[in-house]
Amino acid sequence: MSLDQQIAEARKEIISDGYDMSIGEVMNLYKEKELTINPEFQRLFRWNQTQKTRFIESLLLGIPIPPIFVVQDEAGIWELIDGLQRLSTVLEFAGLLRDKDNENLQVSPSVLEGTTFLPDLAGKMWEPAGDLFEVGIGKAQQLQIKRARVRVEILKKESDPNAKYELFQRLNTGGTQLSPQEVRNCVAVMLNPDFHRWLVERSTQQNFVECTAQTQNALDQQQGVELALRFFAFRRIPYERGLDIHEYLDAALVVMAKDATFDRAAEVEIFDRTFMYLHEALGENVFKRWAGNSFTGKFTMAAFEVVAVGVSSNLGALEAMGQQARIEFITERVRALWDNPVFQNNSGAGVRGTTRLSNLLTMGPDFFRQ
Repeated sequence: MSLDQQIAEARKEIISDGYDMSIGEVMNLYKEKELTINPEFQRLFRWNQTQKTRFIESLLLGIPIPPIFVVQDEAGIWELIDGLQRLSTVLEFAGLLRDKDNENLQVSPSVLEGTTFLPDLAGKMWEPAGDLFEVGIGKAQQLQIKRARVRVEILKKESDPNAKYELFQRLNTGGTQLSPQEVRNCVAVMLNPDFHRWLVERSTQQNFVECTAQTQNALDQQQGVELALRFFAFRRIPYERGLDIHEYLDAALVVMAKDATFDRAAEVEIFDRTFMYLHEALGENVFKRWAGNSFTGKFTMAAFEVVAVGVSSNLGALEAMGQQARIEFITERVRALWDNPVFQNNSGAGVRGTTRLSNLLTMGPDFFRQ
């Protein structure tokens, strides 16, 4: 098939439309529940008050804003797939944003800060709140915000079912403040909210949290969720040599989230036992570098890829050892890993991620076999 034919075929899978609308019209669509925000998607709303204020300022100053993207379902309802921060900010400010846990309740309206251009925005709300320091922006400014224009790009219901996930990922890669895992979280919510919640719950399991010893910045970037995803992906989805790790994780997420045969209960048992054994043996040191007489440094991804996969592949034999023998065995194997030539040659800072994965993912099961 030629490039022209490939392009023509792909274009058939994405059927789109678009309108220039006023913010007021978008607000009304949301009020009438003709535009929806998935509650799990809304949990990812994380702009701080300064960012929210700057967006409202942009509307008041007439600064053009990027489009929002929606997907249209069979009933004609629009579901937001990109533009969460912007749309949620204006809905929250106007007192319209529904609570993510109870759609019959509204989130408390936000209060603005002062800015360089508009210092008098400090303490302003959409409507007066009766507080001496919190006053409304006034009817004229409300109309200014409502009349601001935004482009709404619509992915029609006739499109390929996977198009909205692909579109979201394309819109949120490169030049964005979202981490790769935050983008995947959003995709997981759209694909299968239950699977997303299940994955997040695994990332908060105490033994897992203590073994991976993530920094607060890593946790803020959803690194714990990504590590849990890696664990299940490495066990279930074969890695293709040379594939970018994030492309691999993107594809693995889609496969597992859509797989009706994915046995979550069985996977939870494997996950819990793996990190229980690792925690009882070495705790927060299990994925750190062994320097010959002590563990040093921070969490090491290469060690995680070998040790977690290796232990999870040998749970039966490890359980049969008894606790003390198991602790001694895991401790010895983890220490020995850092002297292993294959591991040394594929885990340094100068080794490409694709090379590391190709050579280390298959190493774990044999390395932890008794």
